[in-house]
Amino acid sequence: MNCVNERSLVKALSTFNQEPFDYCVIDNFFKLKVAKKLCDNFPKYNSKVWHTYKSKIEDKKTCNNWNMFDDLTYQVFSYLNSDTFVNLISEKIGIKLFSDPGLHGGGWHIHSNKGNLNPHLDYSIHPKMNIQRRLNLIIYLENLYKPHYGGHLGFWEHDKENNLPGKLKKEIFPKFNRAIIFDTSQNSWHGLSRPISLPQKIYRKSIAVYYLCEPQRKHLNNKRALFAPRDDQKKTKSLLKLIKMRVSEKTYHKAYIKK
Repeated sequence: MNCVNERSLVKALSTFNQEPFDYCVIDNFFKLKVAKKLCDNFPKYNSKVWHTYKSKIEDKKTCNNWNMFDDLTYQVFSYLNSDTFVNLISEKIGIKLFSDPGLHGGGWHIHSNKGNLNPHLDYSIHPKMNIQRRLNLIIYLENLYKPHYGGHLGFWEHDKENNLPGKLKKEIFPKFNRAIIFDTSQNSWHGLSRPISLPQKIYRKSIAVYYLCEPQRKHLNNKRALFAPRDDQKKTKSLLKLIKMRVSEKTYHKAYIKK
C-alpha cells in the first residue's frame, strides 16, 4: 500500500542537512484521504489501549500494539516499515537503514491539554535488537490543530560542556499531515518547546516510526531516553532524581505510570 506522497518526500530529503542537526519537514506527507481517515481512526483519549507516561518530564499516551490498530493504520505502519519505503530513505540520505517492526517507542502518540515532553535525547541503542537508532519519522494527524494551541516540536543545540540542551534553534508547528524526519545520532535534543493549550475534544495526535542502522564508531550507548530539566526545573532535586531514574535500565519503569 503506497500511501505516501513520494514526490514531496524526495524533494524534502534533498534539504536534510540542516541545523542544529539533520532534519527535514514534509507537508502533505500522506495522500489526503489516508491522512483524514488516520485522524478519524485514532483511539479516544480515554481508551484502554493507551500506555500512559505521566510525570514532570513527560505527559503523553502511546500505543504500539499492532493488534489494536484498525485496518488502515495497520497497513500504513506496514508500508512505513517495508523494504520499499526504508530503501527509498536510505538511498536519499546515504545511510543503510533497517526498520523496527516492533515499533519500540513508536506507534500512536497523543497529548491532551497541558501535555508535556521535556527536551530529551532518544535511546541510542535499541534495547531488543542491540543496534543503533538513527532516524525518527513523526507525522501529525490532528486536522483541527491550530498554531495558538502550542505543542510545537522544538530542536535545541547541544551544550557540550554540560551535556544539556543549549539554545532553542527551531520550532515546528504540528500541522495536520506534516511529517518530520530527523537524525537522532547527533546529540539531537528535541521535545515540546511550547505549552499545550487545547479546547475540549482536540488532541495533539501523531504516529511515529523509528529507523535503525549498524552502530557507528562514535555514538551514545543509552538504551533509555535521557531527559533534561527546563529552565525553571534545574534546581528541583526531585526532578533531577526522576531524570536519573528514567534513563537507567534498572529503574526506568518507576518513572512513569502504566495504565
